Amino acid sequence: LMMMVMMKMMMIIRMMMVMTMMIMLMMMMVMMRIRMMMPTTMMKMMMMMMLMMMMMMMIMMMLMMMMMAMMMMMMTMMIRGMMMRMMMIRMMMIRMMMMIRLMMMMMMMMMMMMMMMMMMIM
Repeated sequence: LMMMVMMKMMMIIRMMMVMTMMIMLMMMMVMMRIRMMMPTTMMKMMMMMMLMMMMMMMIMMMLMMMMMAMMMMMMTMMIRGMMMRMMMIRMMMIRMMMMIRLMMMMMMMMMMMMMMMMMMIM
């Protein structure tokens, strides 16, 4: 029974994530169009910033999805009684945290780059 519930949860989460991804992609397309139409370079840069934000959000969503999946898998494993030691879980968590931290760093770098570009143009 528990397994069934977990599977259902996984499915729902996945569906939600996919939907959000689709919406974000659509938004990005629209933004691209608008950016093409923009008259000044400044406005174009602004649009680019927004696009970058969207990209970052998408990446974060992906990460969240991964995390959720991991959690669910762990739960299922625990229910099954496959988890002999908690070390596995801890390792997984640490790895995930490292990934997220890396992503954050990347985002920061991107932001800095964008700011620099803006300054250059101005």
